[in-house]
Order: sequence, then structure tokens, then C-alpha cells
Amino acid sequence: MKGFRALLVSGLLTLAGLNPLPSAMAAEPIHFADLNWESGSLITEILRIVVESGYGLPTDTLPGTTITLETALASNDIQVIGEEWAGRSPVWVKAEAEGKVMALGDTVKGATEGWWVPEYVIKGDPARGLKPLAPELRSVADLARYKEVFRDPETPGKGRFLNSPIGWTSEIVNQQKLKAYGLQDSYVNFRSGSGAALDAEISSAIRRGKPILFYYWSPTPLLGRFKLVQLQEPPFDAEAWKTLTDADNPNPRPSRSLASRLSIGVSAPFQKQYPQLVEFFARVDLPIDPLNQALAQMSESHSAPRDAARAFLKQHPELWRAWVPQDIAAKVTAALM
Repeated sequence: MKGFRALLVSGLLTLAGLNPLPSAMAAEPIHFADLNWESGSLITEILRIVVESGYGLPTDTLPGTTITLETALASNDIQVIGEEWAGRSPVWVKAEAEGKVMALGDTVKGATEGWWVPEYVIKGDPARGLKPLAPELRSVADLARYKEVFRDPETPGKGRFLNSPIGWTSEIVNQQKLKAYGLQDSYVNFRSGSGAALDAEISSAIRRGKPILFYYWSPTPLLGRFKLVQLQEPPFDAEAWKTLTDADNPNPRPSRSLASRLSIGVSAPFQKQYPQLVEFFARVDLPIDPLNQALAQMSESHSAPRDAARAFLKQHPELWRAWVPQDIAAKVTAALM
């Protein structure tokens, strides 16, 4: 009966010339990945607002780690990952090669990731009375000489490297990099429970003027809020990169991370069912400066990602109106009032 009603409604709408999107007649929402880092959650909510108010389609979010969400996308248990660092994890690479997922667009140009320290660790900060603790620190190769600077409070004789939370693709890469750079015996591989916990620990150390070595990425509010230095790594090597993304490889090789390309990941069934949304997603372009500003505002005001996304859309109509047809843009504008 439900299928008959949907078919009847579809036929009537088609006769009326409305030609609805396929899922407009279904109650099943489009499942977005619930990403647990700031830029991922903000971008996800920006996309959801446009999909819901512009295209009239219901959405929801489902939580998980990066790897479990990519696996779910490959099986169409979720349909959209709003911030996909395409090509980084073996799960994604395999699914893309099999035609189960695809990356749409180049959503955030200028994104980066790597290992960072506060600038005062290298240069000091006279205004705060901080002397340089590692004046010759330039690259990851120098870290072996500075483990006492980044001393782990729970493991005497070792430094502490603050890694990504468990379950992120970068957590595996960083674990392998510690081995590849010969630092596994010098540094504790410390992992926070979440992106928020990672931010809190880094911010706390910097505000207290303490030395800290950590993995981080952009776009984020943190890189705009503090003076940080990214440590140099060897040039990117594609074959070495494969050993870094493989947690079971016993002999990982050194390399900087794959150049960042942020896209919107979608499942193959979604790509076929929603061509209008695929066209929209492929046009999304978020300049890094206004995005970082929005992330900083969201963090400082403790705004919910949904509220921050609405504020971003209101503040930057010149950006997002270029992503969608005029009639869709008009609907979104009306919904934001």
C-alpha cells in the first residue's frame, strides 16, 4: 500500500509538471555522516540546510569513526560524508576502485595537515617570559634530540606525541610515522578520546606556555588562533604513503602526508538517485579564510554546528548561491529569514 501511494503521488506530481526528486515521495531521509571534528560538523550542517530547505528532502546524521563511516558509505548505509579527505584510507581507496563511492568537488582549497609545535617552543616569547626550548627544531628528524622538551608526565625518559583520536585515518598514519621516523622508542603515542579533547589539551598547553607536540590540520579555528609551526617532513612518496596507511605494515617508510583534497563523499546509489544534489555538491567551494573565521566564531561562542551553519549561510550568500540554481537559492534564503 505504501508503495502504491508513493507511485500515485509521483504520477500526480508528474502530471502537474512538478517532476519531484526521487526521494521527495519517500519518508526515508538521506543519511549524512555525523563527523566529530569542527570543520566536518560545520560543513555537514551547511549541506543539510541547503538540501532540506532548498530541495525539500529530509536528512539525518549517523555517528561513527572515519573508517566505519567510509565502510557504511560503501554499503550505502549512509549516503553522504560532508568532509571526505579522499584517497587517504585503504577503505576509501578500495571502495572507490570498486565504484561504490565517489568524491565530489574540491570543497576546501589550501587544507593541510601535519605535526606542529607552538612557535614559542622554537623562538620563545619575551612578552610572556618564555625562553626558546628547542631553538634548532625544524623537522621531524630533529625530534629525537628534544624528547625531554616534550616530556611525557606519565612515562619518564620519553616525550609525548599527541596523536589523532582512535578511529581516525590520521591516527594510523601518525602511529606508522612514529616508526618510520625512528621515534617509537622516544615518544609515547598519546591519543585523545575525541576531536574536542584534542583541541582542549592543545589549547590548555598553549595558554600555559607549555611545550607540546601534536598532529593537527586545517581548516580549523586553532591554526588561526595561535602561532604554530609545522615541522618539515620528507617529500611525498606514493609508495611510502601506502606503508603509512597500512596499520599492519611492519616497516613503514617516511613521507609527508598525501596532499590534502577535501571533497564530499557519496555512495554510488546516491549518485544515481540524486543527480541534482550531485551537481550541487560538485560546485561547493569554501574559501579557507571565511571558513576558518566561521569555525573560530563557532568555537568561541560555543555555538551548535547547526546554528553556526545558518550564520555562515546568512553572512556569505555570495558564496553558496553560486552552488545551486536560482530557484533553490531563493528557497534557502527564505528559510534563513
